[in-house]
Amino acid sequence: MKIVACNSNLPLAQAVAEQLDIPLCNVSVRRFADLEIFVEIYENVRGEDVFVVQSTSYPTNDNLMELLITLDALRRGSARRITAVIPYFGYARQDRKSGPRTPISAKLVANLLVEAGANRVLTLDLHAGQIQGFFDIPVDNLYAAPLFTRDIKERYSPKDLMIVSPDVGGVVRARQLAKRLDVDLAIIDKRRERAGVSEVMNVIGDVKGRHCLLVDDIIDSGGSLCNAAVALSEHGALSVGAYVTHGVMTGQAVEKVEASPIKMLTITNSILAPQKVASSQHIRQITIATLLAKAMRAVSDESSVSSLFD
Repeated sequence: MKIVACNSNLPLAQAVAEQLDIPLCNVSVRRFADLEIFVEIYENVRGEDVFVVQSTSYPTNDNLMELLITLDALRRGSARRITAVIPYFGYARQDRKSGPRTPISAKLVANLLVEAGANRVLTLDLHAGQIQGFFDIPVDNLYAAPLFTRDIKERYSPKDLMIVSPDVGGVVRARQLAKRLDVDLAIIDKRRERAGVSEVMNVIGDVKGRHCLLVDDIIDSGGSLCNAAVALSEHGALSVGAYVTHGVMTGQAVEKVEASPIKMLTITNSILAPQKVASSQHIRQITIATLLAKAMRAVSDESSVSSLFD
């Protein structure tokens, strides 16, 4: 078993390697003068079970190309099996035709990964579960819910606690977490006029006098989450917090969170946090290194991955 780390999230890859007590493979991922990507693997990988850790986060296209070229290098180096470990799967929000003459980019990325040499994909909280069907290879979609459940139990009392989905599309995710915690569920009904802009329309559920936790898979510009927090406060919530798997955090997202009623936003380290996120007093990270390490070990040992969902 070998672990190859590309450049998108080296601290996470190093933490996973430490959990598995396996050193990272000696690899060079660098740029030529015209910014072409070049990958060179300095260890023998013939017949090895290789895991490539790379989030396809910002800069998305650069990180995706790094991953594809690394997969190709390993395939041509005769690795026995190559697993693409993608903690954050970029382009996942383009999972269907949103209008005439628009692409399904998530399917295109799936094709690229397979063509480059991936034999298996290991990822976390896919934006849309049907993306697994875009692949003709095994896909293990891990969930952050067990991590969030433990963290919430340590930090919050179940009394007056309520889980809230910031939109109708996230109800299944929020309901699963509410069931784990044995607490009530509320839903924000919103209308999205265009990408990146949302308007809260209504709160479904009685949140008055409750400590509300918003749950989502991605926070990008922060508009939806912060608008939802304002609506909850206006409807009488005692406090508002948030648990989000992937902290994309583009533009003024940090400033929006800090100016919103959200007391604390908890994200995972699936994406390497920029300095602005890491230094914010209103944002904290929990690590997924142990979860990824256990899943990678299970894949390598041909044992159950689904047991990690409990």
